[in-house]
Amino acid sequence: MCFLLLFEAFSNYNKKKKMTIATNKKAYHQYQVVEKLEAGIGLLGAEIKAIRAGKVDLTGSYVRVLKEELWWLGGHIETEKPSRSRKLLVHRKEIKRLMGKTQEKGLTLVPLRLYLKKGRAKLEIGLAKGRKLWDQREEIKKRDADREIRQRDF
Repeated sequence: MCFLLLFEAFSNYNKKKKMTIATNKKAYHQYQVVEKLEAGIGLLGAEIKAIRAGKVDLTGSYVRVLKEELWWLGGHIETEKPSRSRKLLVHRKEIKRLMGKTQEKGLTLVPLRLYLKKGRAKLEIGLAKGRKLWDQREEIKKRDADREIRQRDF
């Protein structure tokens, strides 16, 4: 009886929680994220097993709009075909809106993190603007200054 209650509590907890598998730290450094979007991923059976095991790398991957569909390219999931292109599942209206923004304003789509939500793999995509080298250095200086202030306060 006690085991059954514990199992139910744990299963409900896992369903509500977003479990982050991988993050793209370079994306936050190289791009200024303007907007974030959640997308499902079209995966095969072995790929979801590898994601749950944490065998994923987002660095160097990107998202493109091809023939009015979103595709995740360059993402590495350890399976038979590790860097195959994977279709992202997003509403048609969202795809058209993203197409317009990427073509007009020179923004790009970057994968930010991969996580599990209710047992399904989701990819957080960022609509981002590229940073120049001096922008990146300026951001690092700000971060260092904030860190020093916090250390002085404690």
